[in-house]
Amino acid sequence: MTTSIDRIATEAVPAPAGHYSQATAWRDLIFVSGQLGPRSDGTHTADRSFEVQVRQTLANLLAILDRAGAGPGQVLRVTAYIVGVDNWPEFNRIYAEVFGAAKPARTVVPVPELHHGYLVEIDAIAVRSASAELP
Repeated sequence: MTTSIDRIATEAVPAPAGHYSQATAWRDLIFVSGQLGPRSDGTHTADRSFEVQVRQTLANLLAILDRAGAGPGQVLRVTAYIVGVDNWPEFNRIYAEVFGAAKPARTVVPVPELHHGYLVEIDAIAVRSASAELP
């Protein structure tokens, strides 16, 4: 088990545009930065439906977790920021479908707007097994 902070990055998600990592890990804990819904090629989905944005955002989150050695079942906590409280039921439906039996602690925060016109941003904290090492 490492005692240094690992910086986690995957090409399955666009590189951060600011001064931050896609995720960091310390020991078994993984901290995923807030994810929006750009595709791996960097094109945006902000002009697409709420459902498309949520699915892409969750795909980005799961790709980063996979790179870090975790999956939905290892997620401890999720924070989701959604534009418009009326989108909450649809978010919940898609989230439950993607996470399946995994039910991490979760907070949904309605917000007035997000960067680039997105309707959802999600961050997470997860745990990886002691045997999961970054290549």
